[in-house]
Amino acid sequence: MTKPDLRTEHDPLGPVRVPADAYWGANTARAIANFPVTGRPINTLPGLVHALAAVKQACAAANAEMGLLKPVLADAIVRACIDVRHGRLDEHFVVDVVQGGAGTSTNMNANEVIANRALELLGCPRGEAAVLSPNDHVNLSQSTNDTYPTAIRVGLYRECDKLLDSLAHLARAFILKAEAFDDVIKMGRTQLQDAVPMTLGQELRACGVTISAARERLTEARTLLCEVNLGGTAIGTGINTITGYGELACQHLAQIAGVPVRPATDLIEATQDVGALVQLSSILKGTAAKLSKICNDLRLLSSGPDAGFADIRLPAVQAGSSIMPGKVNPVLPELVNQIAFLIIGRDVTITLAAEAGQLQLNPFEPVIALSLFDSVSELATGCRLLADRCVSGIDSDADRLAARVQGATALVTALTPLLGYKAATTIARTSHATGQPIRQVLATGPIPAAVIDELIRDPVRLTKPSPSLTAAHASQPM
Repeated sequence: MTKPDLRTEHDPLGPVRVPADAYWGANTARAIANFPVTGRPINTLPGLVHALAAVKQACAAANAEMGLLKPVLADAIVRACIDVRHGRLDEHFVVDVVQGGAGTSTNMNANEVIANRALELLGCPRGEAAVLSPNDHVNLSQSTNDTYPTAIRVGLYRECDKLLDSLAHLARAFILKAEAFDDVIKMGRTQLQDAVPMTLGQELRACGVTISAARERLTEARTLLCEVNLGGTAIGTGINTITGYGELACQHLAQIAGVPVRPATDLIEATQDVGALVQLSSILKGTAAKLSKICNDLRLLSSGPDAGFADIRLPAVQAGSSIMPGKVNPVLPELVNQIAFLIIGRDVTITLAAEAGQLQLNPFEPVIALSLFDSVSELATGCRLLADRCVSGIDSDADRLAARVQGATALVTALTPLLGYKAATTIARTSHATGQPIRQVLATGPIPAAVIDELIRDPVRLTKPSPSLTAAHASQPM
């Protein structure tokens, strides 16, 4: 006799037929029908799924320790949670990431998968809720309203590890490249116009410092995720728990997940507030904006190769045109630009979702979670790609850059303390009008050639404060 393709499970609305080989049950089946929105099941956010399993495992351990759950059931639930945390049951987390109900469908998907896997470990058929129930046992002492937000925070904390590593990797790539170009002189620019000399090393080092600073801000924001509302159950009052359960569950969760979670000081406030998630989004947006600006600069500096800035050469990673032979585009900076656009847009979504919460619960955490997990993941990947396939291969034509500096009208800035702003401006305009280099224009003036040579002979000296330059100025009559 062949096994039936379907089995019958029940929820408060009645019987539901589900695939016989599915670990999920009736609640999940209804959610699949109700929320066919993005086409992305929650298993596309494995960090969230595995964090939710860690929460369930911690709750089972706390319930068993407090005598609320029979050891044999607790052991089966814990073993099932470990399977989920190791990714062995990812394919059974099937509800859409965007859903109504404040994450209840995700929580019940987890409860059902864990319950049915635990039943299997006990030698029972799936769906035998009288033996081990998704609600009465897996969800014991819990509500969606404390387990789901806690899982989001735990999952994001761990995902941020990858982003922090990627940011450090990208910052190192810029610093290493800066060291290689510390002696390459070039013109700095403000508002796309020539400014004063700098080294290419200084320019690239500033990028590394910017990224390192963003990483520090992310580290600070991540710590806010450690305060959770586990044990608050429905609205933060802790109904259906016993004294000490929340603290004990957090202790187990910290050990299981490797995240230093702690109970929030006020669980009611923590259940309705998503401020830590908004803060994280804000830091991600700021980081994305900084990276996008850096990528804009890389695209500008590499423009050309003949008719653009051509200060630097980016590594050629693919052909740039289907019609123009030899064209190579800055595709990695363009990629990171687009990642930044997505993150900035998601920050608006998160802000609106945070503002729209009412009273004791914010029901829009599913879209907040999707936005944050995607932003963290994409930004981490983008940083790695930019470092390894772009920044590490940057090259330059030092001779061409130096020649530009030697012929730049902007060198007159170095003479301003000696001549005064008005006279220096006249020299700059004469140079522009006649096409003569600054040195040639100055040759007909009152400044001795030796002083001119000392001031502008070596533009590298103009990239930092110079005591000898000050002395030269002081020695001249004004």
